[in-house]
Amino acid sequence: MIDAGIRKAALPVRDLLIRGALSGGILGIATSLAIIAAVQTNTPVVGAIIFPVGFVMIVLLGLELVTGSFALLPMAQMDGAIGWGETMRNWAWVFVGNLAGSLIYAVLLWGVLTMFGEIPGGPIADRIVALTESKTLAYAAHGGAGWATAFAKAVLCNWMVCMGVVMAMVSTSTVSKIVAAWLPITIFFAHGYEHAVVNMFLIPAGMLFGAKTTSVDWWVWNQIPVTLGNLVGGFVLTGLALYATYRVRAPKVRPAAEPAQTAS
Repeated sequence: MIDAGIRKAALPVRDLLIRGALSGGILGIATSLAIIAAVQTNTPVVGAIIFPVGFVMIVLLGLELVTGSFALLPMAQMDGAIGWGETMRNWAWVFVGNLAGSLIYAVLLWGVLTMFGEIPGGPIADRIVALTESKTLAYAAHGGAGWATAFAKAVLCNWMVCMGVVMAMVSTSTVSKIVAAWLPITIFFAHGYEHAVVNMFLIPAGMLFGAKTTSVDWWVWNQIPVTLGNLVGGFVLTGLALYATYRVRAPKVRPAAEPAQTAS
């Protein structure tokens, strides 16, 4: 995990943006797939079982997801390998990339479902609108308690997401990586927890489909508290916790013994 954090910190901005944008788009596709499955089966847990396909693609391709970096970069920093500047650089550019990819997919999905505004979006669009309003206006209706709820859901979400990152990392085969990543991601999605990058797609898509949510509602009542909660969940419950218990300290190096002199 420390080595992964070091590698991520060294990536050029171009790669952070491209890999971040791909991750945002792929996670958006997985989210819309999960919604379609839930609508068609009328069983939300089916969507939760299907959703991890996007996360698995991101892990196997080595793309950039800011929520995973919330655990890996601080570990490299705690180990003294990188500094705060490198951590913040990665987080900022990957966040921008994730947002760009998510917005692009949101526009494309809106175009596909509505014939670019010519027809209604149907039951899939209606579900996206309902989810958007539940993730913004429902929290706003409760003021500070709603904000705190969004934050707490985000903490729990990224605890599971980063566990998926770690479990895939310690697995040795492609199949085992898929299974290891799938389990905790299904848990977070089935619980309805809050993921910053998922919401970068879902809420703008809902706004395009006609949700009453405004851009201020999106950021104040979801994106900001959810991003902060994801940071706490990834850093404290995963990165810091695993570093504290598993980091092996190298033994003190002792000087090598002098070779014995051979009699001539």
